[in-house]
Amino acid sequence: MKKCIVVSDSFKGTLPSSRICALARDVFGRIMPDCELITVPVADGGEGTVDCFVQALGARRVFTSVSGPYGEPVRAGFAVIGETAIIEMASAAGLPLVGDKKDPMRAGTRGVGQLIAHAVSGGCKKILLGLGGSATNDGGCGCAYALGAVFTDINGRSFVPTGGTLRDIEKIDLSGVKKLLGGVEVTVMCDVDNPLYGKNGAAYVFAPQKGADAQGVEILDDNLRHLARKILDCTGADVSELPGGGAAGGMGAGCVAFLGGRLCSGIDAILDAVSFDDMLEGTDMVISGEGKLDSQSLQGKVVSGVARRTGAKGVPLVVLSGVVDDSAADVYCRGVSAVFCTNRAARPVSELHEH
Repeated sequence: MKKCIVVSDSFKGTLPSSRICALARDVFGRIMPDCELITVPVADGGEGTVDCFVQALGARRVFTSVSGPYGEPVRAGFAVIGETAIIEMASAAGLPLVGDKKDPMRAGTRGVGQLIAHAVSGGCKKILLGLGGSATNDGGCGCAYALGAVFTDINGRSFVPTGGTLRDIEKIDLSGVKKLLGGVEVTVMCDVDNPLYGKNGAAYVFAPQKGADAQGVEILDDNLRHLARKILDCTGADVSELPGGGAAGGMGAGCVAFLGGRLCSGIDAILDAVSFDDMLEGTDMVISGEGKLDSQSLQGKVVSGVARRTGAKGVPLVVLSGVVDDSAADVYCRGVSAVFCTNRAARPVSELHEH
């Protein structure tokens, strides 16, 4: 083998993608020293996306203080390469920031908007925003507020909507956002196709893991329905059935309606940024992987994105995974040549360490 590419997602809770790439360089260097090895640490738009751009493209990091999920100050960072800023929503509104105090009724995305504003004030003309790992369910209203949107209630009072107060929105004024983001291109990396509301929407599918009980889920879903109606009434944008609109607590829909953003596959955005198609020229094999290979792996995740590219070029793709679910059988129809599992069965990392 003369040329191989290792392009892997992280194995969550075990190895980050950067470490996997480092291990590959060590192993190839010892076993196949004559093979040209290209390593590309990637993510699907969620946690680790900024790190991938820093390591793969030499992007520089920028840090600033913004509002956390409950308004508390947090130090968050993003990456800049040229006039493009790469921002992870989770850095300002992620679940790890709230710890055991999960409350999607109160958590907001204001800090995400502050990161975008900071990037724009620094001269960035393109925003690449990764959704995922959020603690919020505010439909992106907090983010829009930080960028100049004005939300008013039935009495004309302005406020910052959260998941629990979306129903209080009567009017939405986006003139401030349009002024700030004029000439700025916003691309949103999203790896799910859930709609804004309904049984497959943001609240029912994702809010329970953010701390919502059954009653809370119903309230949050009703509030998102109200938000969709107000967005249509006040802006003319219909996000009610937008695929991916329910991502990150409705942030997907909010980015489209409030920021004029475009939703795209996170892995496709990253592969385009690193010119992956050009890398494939003359490549004998590509190795990819993720912690668990299942049906979701075929829906916008790293493996599916890589498989589309390798399949189109006729390059064999080998996938390594910690767990291979029965639902992953279709990967062979999507361009994957072989799958290897590192464990016979799914077991906690702590248990494996004991042995």
